[in-house]
Amino acid sequence: MDKYLKQLKVGIIGCGRISVMHLGAIAQIDYAKLVACCDVEKEKADKVAKKYGATPYTSYKEMIDRENLDVVHICLPHYLHSKVALYAFCKGVHVLCEKPMDVDLQSAENAVKIAKEKGVLYGVIFQCRYNNSVKLVKNAVESGRLGKIISARSTLTWTRPDSYYAESDWKGTWDKEGGGVVIDQAIHSIDLVNWIVDSPVESVSCSMANRGHKTVDVEDSAEGLITYKNGVIYGFYCMNNYGCDEPIEIRLYCENGKADFGYDDAYISYNDGTSEEAHQDENTVEYEGGKDYWGFQHIRQITQFYKSVLGEEELEISGEEALKTHRLIMEIYKQGKEGMV
Repeated sequence: MDKYLKQLKVGIIGCGRISVMHLGAIAQIDYAKLVACCDVEKEKADKVAKKYGATPYTSYKEMIDRENLDVVHICLPHYLHSKVALYAFCKGVHVLCEKPMDVDLQSAENAVKIAKEKGVLYGVIFQCRYNNSVKLVKNAVESGRLGKIISARSTLTWTRPDSYYAESDWKGTWDKEGGGVVIDQAIHSIDLVNWIVDSPVESVSCSMANRGHKTVDVEDSAEGLITYKNGVIYGFYCMNNYGCDEPIEIRLYCENGKADFGYDDAYISYNDGTSEEAHQDENTVEYEGGKDYWGFQHIRQITQFYKSVLGEEELEISGEEALKTHRLIMEIYKQGKEGMV
C-alpha cells in the first residue's frame, strides 16, 4: 500500500450469492477496505460485517450518507441497479455494478449520463473479459494475426430448473430480472463476441421461447443472428433446459485461422499451420460459495476499477463501454419477444 496515498473506503450493497465474488476480491486488495455492507435481510448483512469487520446496514441510503465511501459495489436484483447507482452518483461515490446495467435501456443510458455529470466513475462487471482465454483471442484479433473476422458463433447449454426460480422473488420475472437465459446466463458470451468483433450492430433477428419451465414466463431458450456493420455475422444459441452447466463454446472463423474458446481455455489454429493456446490460472482468491462458471476474474476487474479511481489507469469497462452490450441485449429482447411462445 506504500505507493498509494489513501486506502479506499468501500461499501457493498447486496450480500447475496454474487457478493462473495466481490468480498473475496476486496479482502485481497491492501489499498481498499470494506467498511460497510448492506442488505435488506439483516442477518445477511450481519454475517458479512462479522467476517470482514464492516458496519452492517439495512438501508443503502443510510450507509452511503454515513460512511463517506469512495466506492460502492452493487450486487442487487437487476431492476435496482440503476436506481441505487444514481443515489451513489449524486453523493459523489464511484460505483462498480454487477451486470446487467438494468432491465431496460433508458435507465442504463440515464445512469451513464448522471455519472458523467457528477464526475464519478461507473463500472459494470463483465469479468469474463479478463479470462486468459479471452485475452488471447482478443489480442490475436486486434494484432491482425487472425485477420478479419468473417463469422462467429456461441453456444450455451446450462440448467436452471423451476426450483432455481422458486428460491428467489425476482429471478425469472420480466419486471425485476428483465428476462431469462439471455440477460442472466448468455449475456457474458454475447458480450465477449460483441467486444471482440468491436463494430456497431446493423441488425438483429431472434426467436425466443419458454420450452421447459412451468413456473415462470421468461424465455429459457433463444437463438438468433446478429449482423455487424463491418460485415461479421454472429449466430448464437442459448438454453437452460440442459441437465448440467456445460462449458460455453465460442468460435470465430477468420481470414487467417479459427479460434475456439470458452471461459477457461482457448485454442487458435492459423492457416499457416501454427497455433496458440491459453488456459485459466489456478485460483488464488477465496470465493466462499462462488460458482465455477462465474470464473475467478472478478479480482482483476475490481483491481482495475480501483486503480482507475486512484487515477492510475483509464477505466476499461465503463458504463459507456457496457452500454454497447446492453443495447444489443435489449434489441435481442425487442426482436425475440414479439413472437415468443
